[in-house]
Amino acid sequence: MIGLELGSVWRRLGAEVVMLEALESFVPMADGALSKEAFKHFRKLGLDTRLGAKVTGAKVAKNGVTLTYEQQKEGTGTLEVDKVIVAIGRKPYTEKLLAKDTGVEVDERGFIVVDAECRTGAKNVWAIGDVVRGPMLAHKGKEEGVMVADLIAGQYGEMNYKVIPSVIYTAPEIAWLGLTEVQVKESGRPYKTGTFPFLASGRARAMEAPAGFAKTFAKIVAASDDDEILGVHLIGPMAGS
Repeated sequence: MIGLELGSVWRRLGAEVVMLEALESFVPMADGALSKEAFKHFRKLGLDTRLGAKVTGAKVAKNGVTLTYEQQKEGTGTLEVDKVIVAIGRKPYTEKLLAKDTGVEVDERGFIVVDAECRTGAKNVWAIGDVVRGPMLAHKGKEEGVMVADLIAGQYGEMNYKVIPSVIYTAPEIAWLGLTEVQVKESGRPYKTGTFPFLASGRARAMEAPAGFAKTFAKIVAASDDDEILGVHLIGPMAGS
């Protein structure tokens, strides 16, 4: 997500950008319809995205960097660039944070182990935000903080991790919450989908941004039996708003 955000910005500013993605699919965490449309858009934009490309080495010289990478179908490749940005995610900063006898457990990836209510293994000690499991998002950590504050005060509190929104800040923006259509289908629950184009949105038309390069739309996945909304997926201007 971070690599796509940065790469698309520099491409729009006129730089030649090559994005090496180790995964075989483009934005795999998003719904398939969004991923497909976004890939078409960024390809038209000129963002050279190479999927399934695992970087195997980098050689730094005075005038740039030479990268070597492997793709399952295309084989080994080399790439000479001016600059390299590594965007492979983040990890919790918990090294030397806790003494061994605190009773707070840290897993092999550095995350503090907590239960569903963010309680650690030590009495009256909670942990929230980027140091615990789940997406590293500010609004997720904030809501965990509210829940923990309520519990400490003796009140009721809980987190619904199924409805945490995610946004990729590109142009157009890509946003979603809940389950993708594939995830709902795999669950076996009968469902239905509906889409609504931004072309028919008054706000999008007033912004003179109903389409652009990509087809901009909202997609909703709902249960067939009781109309429960299971997932919402957007690609378009200010979709994260």
